[in-house]
Amino acid sequence: MIVDVVIPALNEEDAIGLVINDIPKDLVRNIYVVDNASTDKTPEVAKEAGAIVVKQNQRGYGAACLAGIERIKNSGQFPDILVFLDGDYSDHPEQMPNLTQPIITNKTDMVIGSRALGNRESGSMMPQQVFGNWLATFLIRMIYGFRYSDLGPFRAIRWSALEKINMQDRDFGWTVEMQIKALKHKLAISEVPVDYRQRRGHSKIAGTVKGTVLAGYKIIYTIFKYAK
Repeated sequence: MIVDVVIPALNEEDAIGLVINDIPKDLVRNIYVVDNASTDKTPEVAKEAGAIVVKQNQRGYGAACLAGIERIKNSGQFPDILVFLDGDYSDHPEQMPNLTQPIITNKTDMVIGSRALGNRESGSMMPQQVFGNWLATFLIRMIYGFRYSDLGPFRAIRWSALEKINMQDRDFGWTVEMQIKALKHKLAISEVPVDYRQRRGHSKIAGTVKGTVLAGYKIIYTIFKYAK
């Protein structure tokens, strides 16, 4: 199966090269780094490391992911599987085969890399992140009857399934929108443990009070939005 990767990145010049270098090249065809209006050398470092750089000047995690998807659509060369991961080196790209294998063997449509089931380095998730993750997965279980353990960004999805769920969110609700829409469309879903470490650089969301509040509000709003 053909596997492509989309990495949204905002000011990750110290980390993005490490992320790209750790991606298993025998597994992946194209690596798309979506430069989300960085003011540092993120796009230059990504290109030098071998990635295809996509520009998305509208800031927002979902906007960056959607720009990566649109670039693939415009290429006309669709993958069988699309993997998303962060550009801050908190994820372990070398664990990517663990996420893609359940799809390759036709056992599932979407695989979430669960930090809750894996090994988390001390300090890799702030207390508000841990609580927010617990609250969001609890609400999904109560409303939709499915037990997720994480809303982690490291995930793989079958391209045909991604087209079916028609992603729309342009900021903090991206991950939870995908997981809820997967339930609504009755996709086959699984989780695998992934390890998680302290990110390189400063977090744009959990590292600020404003970012934490906005992200929390949008995630909870999205959970209830699709509860119809």
